[in-house]
Amino acid sequence: MESLRLKTNYRCVPALQQFYTGGPFVVSSDNSFIACACGESIKIVDSVTAAIRSTLDADSESVTALALSPDDRILFSSSHSRQIRVWDLSTFKCVRSWKGHDGPVMCMTCHPSGGLLATGGADRKVLVWDVDGGYCTHYFKGHGGVVSCVMFHPDPEKQLLFSGSDDGGDNATVRVWDVSKTKKKNCIATLDNHRSAVTSLAISEDGWTLLSSGRDKVVTLWDLHDYSNKKTVITNEAVEAVCVIDSSSPFASSLHSYKQDAKKRSGSKAFYFITVGERGIVRIWNSKGAGCIFEQKTSDVTASVDDDGSRRGFTSAVMLPSDQGLLCVTADQQFLFYSLECTEELLQLNLTKRLVGYNEEIVDMKFLGDDEKFLALATNLEQVRIYDTASMSCSYVLSGHTEIVLCLDTCVSTSGRTLIVTGSKDNSVRLWESESANCIGVGIGHMGAVGAVAFSKRKRDFFVSGSSDHTLKVWSMDGLSDNTTVPINLKAKAVVAAHDKDINSVAVAPNDSLVCSGSQDRTACVWRLPDLVSVVVFKGHKRGIWSVEFSPVDQCVVTASGDKTIRIWAISDGSCLKTFEGHTSSVLRALFVTRGTQIVSCGADGLVKLWTVKTNECVATYDHHEDKVWALAVGKKTEMLATGGGDAVVNLWFDSTAADKEEAFRKEEEGVLKGQELENAVSDADYTKAIQIAFELRRPHRLFELFSELCSRKREAEEHLDRALKGLGDEELRTLFNYVREWNTKPKLCYVSQFVLFRVFSVFPPTHIVEIKGIGEVLEGLIPYSQRHFGRIDRLVRSTFLLDFILSGMSVIEPEAQPTESKTKLLLQSDIHIPDTENDIEERDDSPEITASKKRKSKRSRHGSHKKVKNVAFNRVESIPLQA
Repeated sequence: MESLRLKTNYRCVPALQQFYTGGPFVVSSDNSFIACACGESIKIVDSVTAAIRSTLDADSESVTALALSPDDRILFSSSHSRQIRVWDLSTFKCVRSWKGHDGPVMCMTCHPSGGLLATGGADRKVLVWDVDGGYCTHYFKGHGGVVSCVMFHPDPEKQLLFSGSDDGGDNATVRVWDVSKTKKKNCIATLDNHRSAVTSLAISEDGWTLLSSGRDKVVTLWDLHDYSNKKTVITNEAVEAVCVIDSSSPFASSLHSYKQDAKKRSGSKAFYFITVGERGIVRIWNSKGAGCIFEQKTSDVTASVDDDGSRRGFTSAVMLPSDQGLLCVTADQQFLFYSLECTEELLQLNLTKRLVGYNEEIVDMKFLGDDEKFLALATNLEQVRIYDTASMSCSYVLSGHTEIVLCLDTCVSTSGRTLIVTGSKDNSVRLWESESANCIGVGIGHMGAVGAVAFSKRKRDFFVSGSSDHTLKVWSMDGLSDNTTVPINLKAKAVVAAHDKDINSVAVAPNDSLVCSGSQDRTACVWRLPDLVSVVVFKGHKRGIWSVEFSPVDQCVVTASGDKTIRIWAISDGSCLKTFEGHTSSVLRALFVTRGTQIVSCGADGLVKLWTVKTNECVATYDHHEDKVWALAVGKKTEMLATGGGDAVVNLWFDSTAADKEEAFRKEEEGVLKGQELENAVSDADYTKAIQIAFELRRPHRLFELFSELCSRKREAEEHLDRALKGLGDEELRTLFNYVREWNTKPKLCYVSQFVLFRVFSVFPPTHIVEIKGIGEVLEGLIPYSQRHFGRIDRLVRSTFLLDFILSGMSVIEPEAQPTESKTKLLLQSDIHIPDTENDIEERDDSPEITASKKRKSKRSRHGSHKKVKNVAFNRVESIPLQA
């Protein structure tokens, strides 16, 4: 049998992150990315995978308006702070900003030329700005209320700007402005037909028809020749967006092939447009007859109800460029991508992709099917969302519960169908078939919210539920058939009052003989199936138990509790076998991995931990969540992990133990080869190559030895070192400065560090060095030690002057005329008489008078001179010439 390999590390891949909290968004011209408002920041999101490319932090206010330049290089944004910001999307930095409105900017758009930006605000003004200069070119007043939408004419030659507003009462207008410099009268026309806020504007393909939609449930078509009302289309719903279908788009091709409509529009110049609104359905209209030629039969969204009682399905829609269909945005922050097909003389609108911008709090999740390609999420909503783990797009939604879904579990039945069971705050459990996304069974009987469900592991013909009514129920699935399309009423086979408080978790044993329940009453109970007879009670936790799980190989149960501990219990006698401590807050989930030899846990501290059961050791700790981690799922085959919590983020975790070992072995092998190459370069005296290799291997000690050898070879040092330094990048230069900073702290190594510093500043200009990221802190660490070293050397030099003076006075050295005189003058700056000792002795011997006069001057000098004369050894010392 193959030996069991313990896991040592997991690699985290952020799979699902929140990127849209409602409000403005803008799509790039090639549909490669979407810029979305996410609270106080702006997220640049990949439109295919929903991966966040970048986050732009504007200010501390919510974003209210966004716009893109025609070339997608510049993003314009504004928030409640009234600050208009210009972002360079190549560097994701704000290049300029300004204020101009007296209230929040509610909408903005960029001119097709890219040189002008129009903004409409809550202050009833419409302003036009020069993008490069940041100054106002046009100042338009006239609206009686908040300006809700602005749009330039798509033809750059027609210098027209359209704006719509909610003027209050039963009046809303669309105004046409002339932005050319030749016209004096700015407002060309006022189009008055709406009785509620104007929500969207669009221009026909020929450029002579303006469409305006409003919450007064009408779409108005305006003739731009004379600004008259051509037609009013009654939609019977509050319209949030109107889009004109381009004649070259796949939508138009499908409509052209639609035979019934082809006869109606033969020989006409009509165009098609799309409306979306509060009902959450897509409708296509013909401009000629003002008739609806297509209406979506069923909505793909659940219409929400605002505080004022109004329904909200879709909030916006955009026709995507590059023949990529239609994008609709819902009130619950979903991006729905549609394509239109004509099959068997019928039009069919297909949902091709669903991106969810905000999931709220993730309370539970499970992998779906044997291949584990899908992930089911319960996200504090009435629906369960099923995600494709490859693209992390929402494949479909399970709708049926009337309250928040609290828990779920999945299994593959004996017939091969993938089933999902959910428990909700509506006191019911529902059984779903994943392929058809239909509810096939409903279980009603609990008197409180259902907080835990679990399928059987072997027979897969029943499931267990635990509720806040303190009861445990076993539900039978015997009445289900493969052809079930209408939900059947599920029956409870057994019921027991299991705990004194809410039941948080249930688990079924691998052989379907036992079920375990964990509760807020700080106990976990094991029950024998199918009659729910009590077997054992686990007591010992000091807080409520959040999670229970049977071991796949041993007769034991693992529990996770609010007392920050994980415990393993023996089913035979209820004793606690092991206790794991390490979390700093409540442990919310704990599951077995690696055939029961390891445990993975998550908690309210936002941490995910990997434990080894045998040694009680925490192998690894991961901090990739910013809030409580409520949900943890483990794949049965791949043992891939998925975690989610209060931060609305889903992370996928892959076992990287084998990959890490291979990587470590590869790096070690490369290190050995590089090390040999380094030694060869040193032996060949190729110091330039040796220094480069030492940098690659990150060996500061070997690098110091190379620099030391170069210092001893002054003639070759500068050339070798300069060549090596020129080949360094900014990151390597910063690493070198870090090494030099460490060497500079030690007096024995400071000479080499100062030599390297001197060569670095000789090769690179200081302006380049200062621009290196993070170099300022390193230089601050170099300066004080360098000052200390220079101070010490200065003191030593001064001491040598005194030594020269003393030795010269003792006739030990013969000073050279010029150097000694210059050094003495430099040091003492005074006239000091240095006597010639030998001449003095000869004079004393020849001239007693002079000796007698010196004796009178100082007895101390007399005794000293007398000793020096009598000292035979001193008299025989010859002068030593001082070397330069």
